[in-house]
Amino acid sequence: MYCAPQYVKGGTVLGCSRYEAVRGRSRITVVVSLFLFLVVNCFSQSIPVPADYSLIDTASGDLDNDGVDELVVAYNTSSNADVIDDGVPRELVIYKQKHAEWTVWQRSASALMGSRDGGMMGDPFGDLSIEKGLLSVSHDGGSSWKWSHIDKYRFNGKAFILIGYVSHYGKLCEYWEQVDFYLATGKLIYHKEFESCDGGVQVVYKRQNETFFRKGIIITLQDRSQEEVKIISPKYGYAIYIPTRSK
Repeated sequence: MYCAPQYVKGGTVLGCSRYEAVRGRSRITVVVSLFLFLVVNCFSQSIPVPADYSLIDTASGDLDNDGVDELVVAYNTSSNADVIDDGVPRELVIYKQKHAEWTVWQRSASALMGSRDGGMMGDPFGDLSIEKGLLSVSHDGGSSWKWSHIDKYRFNGKAFILIGYVSHYGKLCEYWEQVDFYLATGKLIYHKEFESCDGGVQVVYKRQNETFFRKGIIITLQDRSQEEVKIISPKYGYAIYIPTRSK
């Protein structure tokens, strides 16, 4: 059953526990640091960090089906914690192994949102992951109205193409909407639940579901922020957006 999110931040219940896409922003620095330390030591080469950059997250996996894992790294374009907290752009770099060294293969200044683009939640970065050749990049944020996005890219032999996009948006006691857009086929699934909280009880009083096709949208890893895509659903007339990363 689809449900609005619920998680706790600062002791305040913000939504529904079954809504996993919009997560709390609490992060345990020690755990993250330990994870990155272990990742670094899993590779024969250390993870490269450009001058004046700082490491956010990494993922490894075979992205071009050549039997050799690539390394994907998310960076802040600053190493100064105060500057990062004020807001800096970010960069995503994909490395290949060449002569026992990591060599830049692909890079994008538009695949990641900035360090303060999560609204009241602050840092919007979720994580990087690679599964079955797909690179996934997630972000989330908001305040009382919450949102989350997951981009899924596949290498087509020439470029990394956005083949899937999943988003959630909504507010407790108002409504929650979910979009699953398979850009590779053009299939878009839209789901919306309206809810009330009269008497302190959360009740879903209406559901809307719509599936349709919108083909011909091509977005690459490098041009992810080029322009916002707007789609009008034919059944309910809702405006559905694939927002830019320069939110």
